Amino acid sequence: MDVRWEEAGWERVTGRVGRRRLPVWDCTVGLVVGDESVLLIDPGSSVREGAQVRAEAERLTGRRVTHIAFTHGHFDHVLGGAAFAGAEFFGAVGLERLLSAPTGREDVRMSAVRMGLAEAEATEAADLLQAPRHLVSGEWTLDLGGVQVLLANLGPAHSEHDLAVFVPGEREAVFCGDLVEESGEPQAGSDAVPGQWPAALDRLLSLGGDDAVYVPGHGALVDADFVRAQRDTLAARFGVSGA
Repeated sequence: MDVRWEEAGWERVTGRVGRRRLPVWDCTVGLVVGDESVLLIDPGSSVREGAQVRAEAERLTGRRVTHIAFTHGHFDHVLGGAAFAGAEFFGAVGLERLLSAPTGREDVRMSAVRMGLAEAEATEAADLLQAPRHLVSGEWTLDLGGVQVLLANLGPAHSEHDLAVFVPGEREAVFCGDLVEESGEPQAGSDAVPGQWPAALDRLLSLGGDDAVYVPGHGALVDADFVRAQRDTLAARFGVSGA
């Protein structure tokens, strides 16, 4: 399929893969177009934003989004999921408990409000929040038709439930979630496990390789050298040996 990414305001990553940097929080949403199915990675920060992303994805591909992958459970990466009724949702093991428990939903909602999302929008999205049904404990190969995507559970690190998405092609594309950030310093909140974060990046690099293009959760596309440098910075910042 010939997807005209730039004409639609999206950035082409590889032939079958594009992404869009959403406004306000600069969160990346990714799109992988198979012959039979369409995977969207991190659907945005609200039902309204998710609906906009869904409409753009449908115009780009001429098909509905069939699969959603959450890279982790922070509000700007999950609250748009309610706009994708009927899709199959994937996440790291344990994320389903966070997003289905009333206390977990309230934590996500309050985080969104603290960061500036209107309370009514945050409440709507949290009430409708879709928890993942397909849970990745190690690695999961997802066949979209013509392209097989690898989902890998790399957490806990930035959060308790970090998932990376690896898409083969003329150059492999790696969606890192917030394990990697380019537009600012990596953020370690109360749910981060800093002592394991450098090891998660080691595994990310091992699976992606030197020639892959790495897609941060926030910011511009980067290469393996950038990821290595961020790994070493995090190891030094958190006193992890081996940096």
